[in-house]
Amino acid sequence: MIHDKDYIIRIVKQFSEMIASMLLGKNEGEPAEEELVFETRLRDVFKMSLEELTAMSTTELNSWVEARDAGHRVALYELLGNLFFYCFRNAPSPDLAAKAKHFMELWLQESKIFSLPVTARLGEIQKYLENPEAPFPS
Repeated sequence: MIHDKDYIIRIVKQFSEMIASMLLGKNEGEPAEEELVFETRLRDVFKMSLEELTAMSTTELNSWVEARDAGHRVALYELLGNLFFYCFRNAPSPDLAAKAKHFMELWLQESKIFSLPVTARLGEIQKYLENPEAPFPS
């Protein structure tokens, strides 16, 4: 029997893995199909569109995560970090960079996992935040 909590955490982890593979350029399938899957999973987890999610403040997002089951928080921090980093890579902005950095740092703190890819991403974000006018590698 599948429990609600197991289902939710599985969806969160699958979505996070999908975004991580998209960041690595390991997209499989047609772009239109991937976009549909992306939007569907986003709505499954957050019950809102990407535009609505990115418009939320970090404080609002923190409150949203804190209102969820304690066992889901680490996975949600990872997902939000990857999601905002993915959005940041597609359209660099200080707001998206700050949100990606915030949630990646929370994930590192809460998960107690050392991750070289996350550390490298945080380095990219920090370079951008120090000089947003500099050309950003795509």
